[in-house]
Amino acid sequence: MNTVPSRRVSVVVPTRDRPEYLRQALASIRALEGPDLTFEILVGDNGSDPRSREVAAEFAAIYIPVVEAGAGAARNAGLCNATGEYIAFLDDDDVWLEGHIRPHLAMLEEQPEIEGVMTQVIAVDDALRPLDEPWPIRAPREGDELVQSMLSGYYPQIGATVVRAAVRDAVGYFDERLLGDQDWDWQLRVARRRKLVYMPGPGVYFRQRPPGSYDALRLRRLGFGRRVFFRHALPEQRVFGSFKGLLGAYRNVMWQYYEYFVEAATERAEDGHPRTEIWRAIWGAMRTFPVRAAYHLVAPKPLRKAFLASLTPRRDHPPPPVVSAH
Repeated sequence: MNTVPSRRVSVVVPTRDRPEYLRQALASIRALEGPDLTFEILVGDNGSDPRSREVAAEFAAIYIPVVEAGAGAARNAGLCNATGEYIAFLDDDDVWLEGHIRPHLAMLEEQPEIEGVMTQVIAVDDALRPLDEPWPIRAPREGDELVQSMLSGYYPQIGATVVRAAVRDAVGYFDERLLGDQDWDWQLRVARRRKLVYMPGPGVYFRQRPPGSYDALRLRRLGFGRRVFFRHALPEQRVFGSFKGLLGAYRNVMWQYYEYFVEAATERAEDGHPRTEIWRAIWGAMRTFPVRAAYHLVAPKPLRKAFLASLTPRRDHPPPPVVSAH
């Protein structure tokens, strides 16, 4: 009688005060178990909601309290306690899809020379309704082209990545000094070993915040994004072919931040938000690309339109009706 050997995968789940999301995430992991696959779930929690511990227990997960702030610290808590032969990840507000994990493991078993596999994600709203087609539409499969792509605007979602446990020893842990983009930094370290590959096929529902709802988070990540880019792009500058190519890659990486702030400023101006909210978004655009933003404030561009709209006096209430003297 032929039997399929069981694989054991350690799944690292960082969480902070989102027990209902955490429940959905852990349920999606356990739903994929079978005779051929078991999970060791490690929940690193640097929040304060006691329900998170209860949810972890509900799904027989290993609960690890974490004192340090940041998703990197929470991931490291799980990573250092992982005992599976493979390591996977899932953020507490995301959900694995039915076809996840097994294709990763099959590729890792078929190609012993590779160390990790990552795949597509589907952006969804809070109710897990898809917002777009699986992303990325296409990506270079491996090697220099994959590194160049990851340094030119392709951010692999950590929940769509599976690696051999040996990767932990090869590249180390997440950089806890990075309170943003530490997952991108870690995956770049793996990719730069030229043993990480991309495989098409959606594996994760990736929850999106409402547009314009997280200025402070975007501003904070802006600095970390720059740091991670130059940390890896300068040693890998040969993959860009020229200094101009390197500058183009930097623009592509930072464009997501600029686009976010321009759209936020425009939408707030159109919806009549207080001028301080519009100015905060404009300031974010200035922080991202100072010269470009300055030009867009004087040229006939959406940013200029938003700025001028913020200077227009607004009435909180409609004017009183005119009463005829007759």
